Amino acid sequence: MNIVKTAKLKILDISNKKSQNISTKTLDSTFAIVSSALTFYINVCEAEFTNLAQFSSTKEKLNYIENITHITKDNPDILYNFDSLFPKFPSYMRRAVVAEALGIISSHFSRVENWEEKRSDRLSQNKSFYDKKPTLNNTPNYFPTFYKGNMWNNIGNGEAELKVYQGDDWVWIKVNYSTKNLKSSGENRFPGYIEQNPSLVKKGKKYFLHLPFKTTSKLSSKGIEDQIVISVDMGLTNSAVISCINAKGTVIGRLFINQPIEKDQLNTRLNKLSKAHKKSGVGEKPNHWRRINSLQDQIVNDTVHQIIKFAEKHHADVIVLEHLGNFKKASSKKLRFRLQYWAKMRIQDKIAKKAHSLGIRYSKINPNGTSKLAFDGSGEVIRSTRGDLAIFKTGKIYHADLSASYNIGARYFLREILKTVSEMVRLEYEAKVPHILNRNSQTLSTLIRLQEVA
Repeated sequence: MNIVKTAKLKILDISNKKSQNISTKTLDSTFAIVSSALTFYINVCEAEFTNLAQFSSTKEKLNYIENITHITKDNPDILYNFDSLFPKFPSYMRRAVVAEALGIISSHFSRVENWEEKRSDRLSQNKSFYDKKPTLNNTPNYFPTFYKGNMWNNIGNGEAELKVYQGDDWVWIKVNYSTKNLKSSGENRFPGYIEQNPSLVKKGKKYFLHLPFKTTSKLSSKGIEDQIVISVDMGLTNSAVISCINAKGTVIGRLFINQPIEKDQLNTRLNKLSKAHKKSGVGEKPNHWRRINSLQDQIVNDTVHQIIKFAEKHHADVIVLEHLGNFKKASSKKLRFRLQYWAKMRIQDKIAKKAHSLGIRYSKINPNGTSKLAFDGSGEVIRSTRGDLAIFKTGKIYHADLSASYNIGARYFLREILKTVSEMVRLEYEAKVPHILNRNSQTLSTLIRLQEVA
């Protein structure tokens, strides 16, 4: 599979052909003319939407729009004269703008179609309908792409050449950019990656080159019986409790991940933010949010780093997590507060990207009952006052999150094994191993029993 990572390189300064430093505000002209070109093509695509419907592929649509807007020797007669409004506009950038406009128009009319269907459905049932009809934004934010050789030459060592709009012409300028984001711990972040075409991005008064790097990764193709799985139970007390399990149900390794210092600092900073809101009203409070976001980033990055490091250590083939969606509104105010700042989806998304770049697969399982059921199959557990310990019906006391991580790994193996067998075999398994087909009741003991009878 393709893996793409992007380095965000801050532009430090720019200079012209005479090596004279010029203001980075010069880049505003490029943004302005590209935005105007995008608006032009959005209006053209909207007017030609009916004619575009006859084409099935994006390439055909793009060619059609170019034929009616761009003059060539073989195509002197056009409906919309783009070249007179935007002389010398680079061809690669023009095609990128057309493709962007086609996507915007397609999305807009899809929303309109959905709105009309919903409106007709409501009115047919004699129900009120108050949703407003979607409107087309023909001046969206757009960051231009600079194509290698045609508009972008990377010299190296923090230097590059860009072709930008200056005055009334497109000219080459030299830019110096920060290389900090290209390295990690002093080493190259992208060994074996191929550099792609960068985008010019403006954030506030600063400019960045977002430079993608691409590589291919071959994911593990081992059979289910040979796989090693890292099962992750994410929580609020411990950031994650993870186990390494094989197809026989043998637990090979365990790891508890927590950041008590960062979490204590985060709670302190959140309390200060709350007091600031009470004192001066709800506002932006940038200093507080900067520290809060920095602490959250540290917790997320450290959690993901330890999980991936653990997976590499055990030569894992798959990382399995629970499918965590939206939760019901918590009963206590304290729990609602903690859930609000639980970056569970950020952690999961980052694990998926890191795992795939290393050839490790990523999967999610049904979370119902993973923490509620004991891994030994003895039934529901009783949680301690703090919630970190689980008391089994047999009297055994075990760490609740560790028990849940066993069940998570087991459910992955059970799901994959049952996929490969016929319906008759599934029924035979159910007769020998009770509740094996009920995913809400599967535990580690279910997997072990299945391996004994299979």
